[in-house]
Amino acid sequence: MLPTTIVVIVLIVIGVILIGMAVGIYNKLVRFKNRYKNAFAQIEVQLKRRYDLIPNLVETAKGYMAHERETLDAVISARNQAVGGLEKAALDPSNAEAIKGLIGAEGALTGAMGRLFAVMEAYPDLKANQNMMQLSEELTSTENKVAFARQAFNDAVTAYNTYRQTFPPVIFAGLFGHSQDALLLEFEDAEAIREAPKVSF
Repeated sequence: MLPTTIVVIVLIVIGVILIGMAVGIYNKLVRFKNRYKNAFAQIEVQLKRRYDLIPNLVETAKGYMAHERETLDAVISARNQAVGGLEKAALDPSNAEAIKGLIGAEGALTGAMGRLFAVMEAYPDLKANQNMMQLSEELTSTENKVAFARQAFNDAVTAYNTYRQTFPPVIFAGLFGHSQDALLLEFEDAEAIREAPKVSF
């Protein structure tokens, strides 16, 4: 009889330890996931600011660049696609497809903005416009903040993915709804997003 009681006690102790370990792992997975979601929210704030600046920039340029309508329309179209990509990604930053959509839209926007700044070089009056200089300065500052926020997000995602892939969390992660790695936010033209657009006025 005594050995049976000892076995039962040992099994209960092992069960309590496993439950405690599972609870700890679950809580840590949630904590890491919330950190990277919060970090994405910071990216969202900066990208929204960037998206709000772009129409003002285009509107200021319109008066000087009447013959460049196609370039201006391309910037607004790319901006609108990026806004849509951000809205989808903001709903669930752990959704790989939404993050890939944002990455693609940001790459298209960065390309369109680069073409706009290249065309603006041919318009000295526009480059000298006080409003344009202020908008460009704000956009440059925002680009730097986007890069900083993106790095913080990627650091949080890396911490989450690393913890999720280690032992023993890897055993429990799928059971707790953490079966996939979160995607890092690497814009297609990473160098262009890291460096603020080069605008000389």
